[in-house]
Amino acid sequence: MKKVYKAHILFTKERTGFEVLENGYVAVEDGCVVGVSTSLSSLDCDEQTVTDFGDCLLIPAMNDMHVHAPQYRNQGIAMDLELLPWLQNYTFPEEKKYADAAYAERMYRRFIRDMWRFGTMRSCVFATIHTASTRLLMNLFREAGMGAMVGKVAMNRNCPPELIESVEDMVAGNEALIAEFPQYSPLTSHLSPLVRPIITPRFVPSCTSEMLQACGDLAAKYQLPVQSHLSENMAEIQWVHTLERESTSYGDAYNRYGLFGQTPTIMAHCVWTAGEELELMKRNRVMVAHCPTSNLNIASGLAPIRTFIEEGVPVGLGSDISGGHDLSIFRMMVYAIQVSKMHYQQNHDRAFLTLPEVFWLATKSAGSFFGRVGSFEPGYEFDAVVIDDHDLNHDNYSLLHRLERFIYLGDDRHITHRFCRGQEIPEPKII
Repeated sequence: MKKVYKAHILFTKERTGFEVLENGYVAVEDGCVVGVSTSLSSLDCDEQTVTDFGDCLLIPAMNDMHVHAPQYRNQGIAMDLELLPWLQNYTFPEEKKYADAAYAERMYRRFIRDMWRFGTMRSCVFATIHTASTRLLMNLFREAGMGAMVGKVAMNRNCPPELIESVEDMVAGNEALIAEFPQYSPLTSHLSPLVRPIITPRFVPSCTSEMLQACGDLAAKYQLPVQSHLSENMAEIQWVHTLERESTSYGDAYNRYGLFGQTPTIMAHCVWTAGEELELMKRNRVMVAHCPTSNLNIASGLAPIRTFIEEGVPVGLGSDISGGHDLSIFRMMVYAIQVSKMHYQQNHDRAFLTLPEVFWLATKSAGSFFGRVGSFEPGYEFDAVVIDDHDLNHDNYSLLHRLERFIYLGDDRHITHRFCRGQEIPEPKII
């Protein structure tokens, strides 16, 4: 059945600018956009099919391309540390708790509820090594009706004994989840399942060559996507060099094991990616998950996002909870612009990012990792949020300035409706 929504519609077909439809209509059928117009008659619909959101803004929902669900409770803690001591002293101790299913359910339900609050309908998520709690997280996403690629984390060195898993157990746990959450829908559906597994070696220092190879073999065997971390911190890069001496770069260390674009791949951070590593990313179409707050908090550096864009490397935005302290991808847009301005001060040959560019990164560019997601063009899945910004005193502002003010000044209280694949998503339950 076709549904039609009326509001002020804004989205980005291209990174160069917004499509703006004042008092526009978007028609949705079987979870996908079938048309968008300022004329109802051109959509072959009548007034009885319309849900009218009045003076509200209707935009694509957000996509979080890098987030650690088990670190949810640690938001805003130990933000004065660099990456490696932060991992050892805070992150790993928290992740050990996810062996307890009751604790995992309590935290994961709150995590998903907060993703919903901030209008994030799709995400690439790190879980822990624990198969049972990873299964729980995937089932909670499915229960909520929100899209997620969820990774059972692989690691077997340089971490506490409680978080070390054998290669055999990692493979068995992943294969159990792959069987329960298949990558492809039945033949009766043209859309992939909303909740899917993703192969997730934590990062090279936490995985032996045998573990990395097993991850690459799983990705190839089941044609699964891959996520990990890349060139986040200078000390980490030097560490990788000592561990994988035959590799010519950090990226090449993944590439040698089939974990760098052989199947769809997203790498978080890439702060220090350049030269051969950049060329390899470009050639293999590896996506960057840009996490500006994390890069600042953990003193990693300023990622060269303008360079990636101009070189044709795909980019999305990530919150990186809890290296990052904020789950809102709207605020990641703000931070991405600000970080790019800091980068510009050091490299005047590269322009800083604009509002339509970061909006495009958060929606259509990021959404491409999930399929046809992140735009209101015909054939795209209808992921959307409705924004009531009346208390931001928008009188006499253009629709673009209203959206900009919401991105900079608004919060989750201004989001009144959330849709994923055409279904309105109610607030997930917590315990």
